[in-house]
Amino acid sequence: MFDHGTGPALIVLPGVQGRWEWMRPALDALSTRCRTISYSLAGDFGAEFTRDASAGFETYLDQLDDVFMKTGVTRAALCGVSYGGVIALRYAATRLSRVSSLILVSSPAPGWTPNKRQARYIGRPWLMAPAFVATGPLRLWPEIKAAFDTLPTAMAFTLRHAIRVAAAPIIPSLMASRVTLQQQIDFAPDCARIAAPTLVVTGEPNLDRIVPVDVTRAYRSLIPGARYEMMERTGHIGLVTRPRRFSALVCGFVHAHDH
Repeated sequence: MFDHGTGPALIVLPGVQGRWEWMRPALDALSTRCRTISYSLAGDFGAEFTRDASAGFETYLDQLDDVFMKTGVTRAALCGVSYGGVIALRYAATRLSRVSSLILVSSPAPGWTPNKRQARYIGRPWLMAPAFVATGPLRLWPEIKAAFDTLPTAMAFTLRHAIRVAAAPIIPSLMASRVTLQQQIDFAPDCARIAAPTLVVTGEPNLDRIVPVDVTRAYRSLIPGARYEMMERTGHIGLVTRPRRFSALVCGFVHAHDH
């Protein structure tokens, strides 16, 4: 578990890969302005919460309850990154008193379905894992290149990020099961129940090749009063390519609604 910094409590939920370590640059930046907490999703290596397959998606809400208890936090801002956004969404819709604000970052909104390539990964996660890993740099390179002023700095970031990813390995079958669970649930009613101030964050439409920006932007109309911000020069992983910009955006919103 990551738990650093002082100030308003901010819990950051990782994407479908389930590892907080992939977000380390963003967490370090956020912790300069907020008490920033993050963790690996249930079932992953290093997770402090046992995955209960029979509980389905509810496991991730129970795990977040456990994070609140272990950290002694009674009320916090939730920042859900990609898949983590749907967990944060349902938690905010069902535990209203615990959530001071909600931030959804490049997260799939209700109605999103995997594209053909993603569906192949989900259908045969272990068989397709080598292709998923091998093609990852190709999918992310356009936004990495856009985020940095020079080619050497972009390549240096890519190497550092690859090391982070290799040190916190994925479990392909678990990633596939998470998406399958998400596809079985209608999250639209949850959107209507959100009472916390909400910020929706994306990168640029031409740079996010994981979750289409238009899909995430749908939260603006689904969640009453939701505010939207686009991070320039990035796509799906702007929280790690531009962590200081991300921190300013997220922590500014958290502090503004820390009541």
